[in-house]
Amino acid sequence: MTPAYVYRAGSTLTLYRNGLAAAPKNAPKRIQKAVQAANKLVGKPYRMGGGHKRHHDRAYDCSGSVAFVLREAGLISSHKYLTSKDFLRWGRGGYGKWLTVYAKQGHVFLLIGGLRFDTTGSGRGVGPRWYATPRGCSGFYVRHIPGF
Repeated sequence: MTPAYVYRAGSTLTLYRNGLAAAPKNAPKRIQKAVQAANKLVGKPYRMGGGHKRHHDRAYDCSGSVAFVLREAGLISSHKYLTSKDFLRWGRGGYGKWLTVYAKQGHVFLLIGGLRFDTTGSGRGVGPRWYATPRGCSGFYVRHIPGF
């Protein structure tokens, strides 16, 4: 059963006013790298297909930004460019301790240390950003990598 909203019980990341996030020092190195990678994309515009032809792109869509973060953190070994549909089967089902992928046909986003990294905030594509607010996630598959 998928939850109606992303639940952020006890966020472990810090979200700063400039829109960047920081992981605590006790976070696993791959999680710290994931947060650093996500921070590199904050402020980039949204573009359908962005991040799919090039790892370092000028704009990113949802799956392009999620794949960038996971590749930079060493959590995706392949350089295959994944779509939101591909993330339906990524990792294992269920919630991760540090990182959870929410995927459905047409959209994917991350929850890292209690903060949401998403390309939508107000219902339309705005580019990759951190959010401290929950979002509706009915219909999303919840995926994780064991240990993270």
